[in-house]
Amino acid sequence: MTDDELPALFRLPESDRVERKDNLADRVRQAICAHANDLPNHRATGVVFIGQRDDLSCSGLVVDDQMLLVLAGLRSDGRLLPFPTMHVRKATIDGCNVAVVEVEPSDNPPVRVDGRTWIRVGPRRAIATAEEERRLVEKRRWGSLPYDAHGVRGAALDDLDLQRFQLEYLPVAVSPEVLAENQRTQDHQLRALRLIHPNGTPTVTAILVLGVEPRRWIPGAYIQFLRIDGVNLADPISDQRELAGTLADQLRRIDELVKLNIRRPAVVGGAVRGESADYPEEALRQLVRNAVLHRTYEGSNAPVRVTWFMDRIEIQSPGGPYGQVTKTSFGTPGVADYRNPTIAEALKSLGFIERFGVGIPIARERLRANGNPPPEFTVEDAHVLATVRSRL
Repeated sequence: MTDDELPALFRLPESDRVERKDNLADRVRQAICAHANDLPNHRATGVVFIGQRDDLSCSGLVVDDQMLLVLAGLRSDGRLLPFPTMHVRKATIDGCNVAVVEVEPSDNPPVRVDGRTWIRVGPRRAIATAEEERRLVEKRRWGSLPYDAHGVRGAALDDLDLQRFQLEYLPVAVSPEVLAENQRTQDHQLRALRLIHPNGTPTVTAILVLGVEPRRWIPGAYIQFLRIDGVNLADPISDQRELAGTLADQLRRIDELVKLNIRRPAVVGGAVRGESADYPEEALRQLVRNAVLHRTYEGSNAPVRVTWFMDRIEIQSPGGPYGQVTKTSFGTPGVADYRNPTIAEALKSLGFIERFGVGIPIARERLRANGNPPPEFTVEDAHVLATVRSRL
């Protein structure tokens, strides 16, 4: 948005494209969500002015760098899904200091906050009705969507576990009051959650999250686990598993394996006998989930590999860095992008991710607290390798 456009919108009453908030606590996420959904189909940037009242007067809000960081963080805190495209900046217009959030129309609506689809038509902002949600689904620009939103050729609804969808996925992906309306058919629900392509085929995300047999359609969709009695791949293998099924099944099984394989020798001495683990469980959980979430499922039949040596663990994910994440910026706090945004939404809804962009920082902190060396990352065009070394 140009410097000329912003003052013009600042002086207009609230509309499809303009919303004002006195402060940060005033439902900013809902406003971002509504502009991202762009129900009137303006295909133009929506703006939220924070620090301006509805009567166009200044609220006197102090706009500093910390506030801008908080606003920017709304994009990836896991409550707005899928991720909106937005830009945050400070501006002084007509003597009023405001934080400006510029929101681009989503290519993949509906966008939700905590399972609710917010829309704006003129000055009205509300939760979308079933009919309004259907219109948002029809607005998707399918040609520009990521691979995980594409349909899987040859697959059909019979290849999905629809009972699992109704009992496990739907209640955590959509707010209770929306479900209570009971006005949406199962087909509508699947389409609104980005699980069905316009041609009626399940999407890549649907197969990975709800598929009866995901590897039939996506051969590399599994985790390979190896336990090596040594420090080289040529050393004897003591355990070997292929963890298949849905992504939820894979992550639950790898969590169990990680817990079983961590050594906890007794620490003798002192008033209380304790245990000291060779690896912190939470650090490994975060790195494995990162590998599953950020891997490429397109053009690769390779699995995520977890190789457990006597002195280290290697976690290898197919696919190199993506988007704004480069070889040099990989792992930098605050630098994140998502090759698989619909899969990210599903894993967040299912509880496998609490917040986005914090997996590596959490792993680093847990390793440090446990006395392990920091994780090492080898970032190549075709894969990312995380190496975690034992503390013992």
